[in-house]
Amino acid sequence: HDPLSRLYRLDFTGLRRHLTAPSSAKEKEAVERELQKSISDLAAELERTAPNLKAVEQYAAIKEKEKELAAAYEGARQEAQAATDAFHAVRQQRHDAFVAAFEHISSEIDVIYKDLTRSSVHPLGGTAYLSLESEDEPYLAGIKYTAMPPTKRYRDMEQLSGGEKTVAALALLFAIHSYRPSPFFVLDEVDAALDATNVSRVAHYLRYKTRPSERNPVPFQSIVISLKDIFYEKADVLVGVARDVGAGCSKAYTFDLNRFEPPQEAEV
Repeated sequence: HDPLSRLYRLDFTGLRRHLTAPSSAKEKEAVERELQKSISDLAAELERTAPNLKAVEQYAAIKEKEKELAAAYEGARQEAQAATDAFHAVRQQRHDAFVAAFEHISSEIDVIYKDLTRSSVHPLGGTAYLSLESEDEPYLAGIKYTAMPPTKRYRDMEQLSGGEKTVAALALLFAIHSYRPSPFFVLDEVDAALDATNVSRVAHYLRYKTRPSERNPVPFQSIVISLKDIFYEKADVLVGVARDVGAGCSKAYTFDLNRFEPPQEAEV
């Protein structure tokens, strides 16, 4: 037998009868011409359609590229999600830090303002409070500060007198300082717009805050630059600067008041 017959099995059942068993040489020639014509027609059809014989290889390359792009996309998506999560975490930390500071300062400012405005005539003192202009995004909007001195009705901060604004500003400063106290701070002529009564109240408050007590467990130190005698009375140490004529320069002088009896607290 032919070796090819052992490898391939040809099935002619689908061919028309005159193609599989021509009866004469003439019929064989006709069959051959018909088959040659079919082959020529199919070849011409193939030539017209111009099939891409490398399409399978190109498809495989495109599928591989698609796989690489999908992996890169997934990696970028995960990185974007991680960045988004980190952003929201930082945003939440910012919100929590702001709210913690605001709530503490808001609760302290009224107490401090009352201490600065309380007197024998007005034992309750004034009222001060903070309000957020935006509850949802508090750090993107403003904070409204309202201060009402004793016996005064509500007015915008701009309508308060210079002394009243100073007392309100000091209350806010001390409230902020109470949140995360620093070792000391400097007050430079904060009493410039204050009358004698308010100067005495501020000086008394500063002296009280420098002494440890149940209400004041963490006292602070302050350096006050002032030209008012009332501040001198409440100080622990006086530091003066004067011109030394002999040396031709300025000279600092200090005077310790702690060796003397503390000043009597006067009603204001």
